[in-house]
Amino acid sequence: MTLQLEKPLAVFDLETTGVRIGHDRIVQIAVMRLMPDGSRSSWQSLVNPEMHIPAEASAVHGIRDADVADAPVLSGLSEEILAQFEGCDLCGFNVLRFDLPFLCEELFRVGHAWDTSSLRVVDPLRIYHHFERRDLTAAARFYLDKDHSGAHDALSDVEMTADVLLAQLQQYRDLPKDAAGLGEFCGDRKRSPDAAGKLVFDEHGAVCLSFGKYKGWPIENIGRSDPGYLQWLMTKAELPASTLAILRNILSSTHV
Repeated sequence: MTLQLEKPLAVFDLETTGVRIGHDRIVQIAVMRLMPDGSRSSWQSLVNPEMHIPAEASAVHGIRDADVADAPVLSGLSEEILAQFEGCDLCGFNVLRFDLPFLCEELFRVGHAWDTSSLRVVDPLRIYHHFERRDLTAAARFYLDKDHSGAHDALSDVEMTADVLLAQLQQYRDLPKDAAGLGEFCGDRKRSPDAAGKLVFDEHGAVCLSFGKYKGWPIENIGRSDPGYLQWLMTKAELPASTLAILRNILSSTHV
């Protein structure tokens, strides 16, 4: 195996009731840990989302209300989920844009502020789009000459994602061979201070807004120049709870 790991790489995938972070819920999670010696250990669970699963979501992943009626809710699974990631770097197909911010927000909702800022994150979709620009099913055909018959089953997706990553390392000899280098290649160091990407760091490390009329402004400066806007942002704008928590911490520490 050409992937050089100093610690396990936790490949994970979510199936959800929809794609709205902070509004939709998880219905299935799977984690496959790729170990430094090349061995694998897998874990998965259905999750009762405590809400109706829309028909359009079921049409994608095949999970319906009856399938999760007796499954544990996220608050009961959260400790086990976090244990699966303990001591690992992260990996997943489209994980930087969707699965990671979605899971961070959901864990925050049930009382866990999961800090992933020190972890490396490898996203084979970023590698794939850099070279080919398609989805996981097409990636399986291109790199592995396989049909991904289990698409949108979380465990099948993570197994295929890991296989695609290993094939990418064989195909593109110039790719880094370690999680740190791959994470940097995938842009994980450009991630926002909040998982949803509503905040960004400027060149001095200050936390700024990534949207709106004060895009690029440090939060502290906005508070001094237009406190009314910040008040509106904290109470009226539909921001994820984990993003709001970061904003509150900044404001309380700067006494704005």
